[in-house]
Amino acid sequence: MRGGSGHSGRLLGEFRRTPLLVPLSEGDDGGLMTGWQGGVRWIYAFTDEGALARFAQSRGAGAGTGAREWEYLSILGARLVDAVIPTVDGPTGVAVDVADEDASMLFPPVVGIVADAYAVDAGADRADAV
Repeated sequence: MRGGSGHSGRLLGEFRRTPLLVPLSEGDDGGLMTGWQGGVRWIYAFTDEGALARFAQSRGAGAGTGAREWEYLSILGARLVDAVIPTVDGPTGVAVDVADEDASMLFPPVVGIVADAYAVDAGADRADAV
């Protein structure tokens, strides 16, 4: 489902089955690279090395002298939302291919994507969701 069209269930299913490349953060923590937007921590994930490289370039990691290699973890989307997100403090979603304007996708921390215990809308009145 992109731009309000398509089948969101199929997209979520593909996301869950897809091996994603998640860059590791620099520094001592060795955690996953994340960013903050709108009160949500977003784990950066990429569908292939090209998408990860475009993101690295957008963050100033060129191919010139002194350029560093980016270490990353390969993980299924399902494992990311089912096993990793529960270990992170605060609302956490997944931002996929964020350097590619026409291919980027956000999987926010809401019911149906993450476990209810970690969804920001789990306690919301969903009577109108029928």
